[in-house]
Amino acid sequence: MKLLHLADLHLGKMLCGVSLLENGDQTDWVEKLLLLVQQERPDAVVVAGDVYDRGMPSGAAMQLWSRLVTGIAQLNIPVFAAAGNHDSGERLSCFQELLAQKKVYISGILQRELLHVTLQDAFGPVTVWLLPYVFPAAVCAVLEDETVRDYDTAVRRILEEQPLDPAQRNVLVAHQNVTKDGLEGLRGGSESMVGGIGQVDYTAFDAFDYAALGHIHASYAVGRPQVRYAGSPLCYHFDECRQPPKGPLLVELGEKGTEPQIRTLSIPPLHPMAELRGTYEELLAKSRETAPGSYVKLVLTDRAITPEISSLFEETFRAKGSILMERISEFKRFTGESTGPELHKLRQKSVEELFADFYTERAGGAPAPEDIALMHRAAELLRNSDAGADGKAVDPKLPQKLLDDVRKEDQR
Repeated sequence: MKLLHLADLHLGKMLCGVSLLENGDQTDWVEKLLLLVQQERPDAVVVAGDVYDRGMPSGAAMQLWSRLVTGIAQLNIPVFAAAGNHDSGERLSCFQELLAQKKVYISGILQRELLHVTLQDAFGPVTVWLLPYVFPAAVCAVLEDETVRDYDTAVRRILEEQPLDPAQRNVLVAHQNVTKDGLEGLRGGSESMVGGIGQVDYTAFDAFDYAALGHIHASYAVGRPQVRYAGSPLCYHFDECRQPPKGPLLVELGEKGTEPQIRTLSIPPLHPMAELRGTYEELLAKSRETAPGSYVKLVLTDRAITPEISSLFEETFRAKGSILMERISEFKRFTGESTGPELHKLRQKSVEELFADFYTERAGGAPAPEDIALMHRAAELLRNSDAGADGKAVDPKLPQKLLDDVRKEDQR
């Protein structure tokens, strides 16, 4: 049996202020996916949660989900979807009974007995179980048991309730933070509810021949090959550019007891993402080599990003049909360990000058008159406080803290 495993679509996702739906990225991906489904003809498509990026999705996001599901259903291929933590389970499972008549099975709300459907192939039955995102409190309510306190126990308890036949093949579709021995795998910068929160050990799924997971945006197995994250279809953070290649997983189940065959199917993104890091001269060279139509993040290492530098790179990428989404400088003018001539120069400057230097470095331009006034007031606060009274070098973090304090005072 061939299953196409998807997860973490996040339809309606915004990236650095750019709508990946309105800018065509997610629509392009869905159309390419439907062509892939026509070519591969899987026996079922499973979607392991986070269909939408938010609990109240836009009309355009809902229409794109409708396009995806309808396109697959028209090929007479079953669709299985479980709600993720970003989804509203009630909204996702609306018209559940009606959709099931078209072989579209959606589970948005946790029940004591999970929604499950049995398919057939040459080796016999395969039962697909849908587990929407599990909170301990939800399991307490469903099982009427207040002793469930953690996610691992919650998942195990609800799975223990299922009338599962271990002699037959069983597939679970779930959206959880699954780990091995408490160690998390590859994560990007766009996941939520992770980082030690909600961990479920992979052994909770020992009864299943394949666990199709969602929640983590990288594609990898947890503990054993049969417990697998598909990853997100597109990069939703620049950290995810360093993850394994994106794409749905084609999972082929053989007879009971055999290891499934899994391969990643490539779907090229409409706009590739690139993080460029280096000196000013290095970034100039790299910007010329970047693929047209890219989403770009710049990390400048040898100087502050001035308005002139920012405009130069913006124009360079705009001419290639690309978008400069992020620009960061790692150049540090202030250090807490200045010595020798550098420390002497710092000590010769007034507090206002230090503030002005700090502002210019961080903001990429000279301070406005109202900011200069704020700097003067902050400097007065500093001179009248214990900090700086002994002639020691100013803590580089102090200027920003004082400015924040002054702004709070003004707001009051």
